[in-house]
Amino acid sequence: MSAPELALDAPEVAARRREFAVLLGEFRRTAVLVPLGDGPGPDGERGFLTADLGGIRFILAFSDEHALARYAQVRGEYRREWTYQTILGARLLDVAVPAAGVPCGVALDCADGEDGLVFPPVRGIVPDEAAVDHEEGEAT
Repeated sequence: MSAPELALDAPEVAARRREFAVLLGEFRRTAVLVPLGDGPGPDGERGFLTADLGGIRFILAFSDEHALARYAQVRGEYRREWTYQTILGARLLDVAVPAAGVPCGVALDCADGEDGLVFPPVRGIVPDEAAVDHEEGEAT
């Protein structure tokens, strides 16, 4: 049996939106660790470590070295040296996501199950021009 659908104006939905807005604000103000992948980025430098899921690319970010170590452990790559950059969450969402050139969001602490967060490429999270729910020519 599926969970009952909630109306978009239901108090539970409004409360969850407020909670997410707080988490998004905290993420935007926080410096996170972003491992570098093996392939080149747009300027020929090493690009960020990403994962593609359902046609959307996610930049993998970690709240601290312990979260990155948990990810490495899950991948069986804990002995490898992980090169990363420390980047403000707002810069990831506002600059790196649009620069990806494909639908892109950010996954924070992706090895932490329910404690991880996903910031999808939708309006209110990423710039409108990078949002998948933004129509070309639509007024912003």
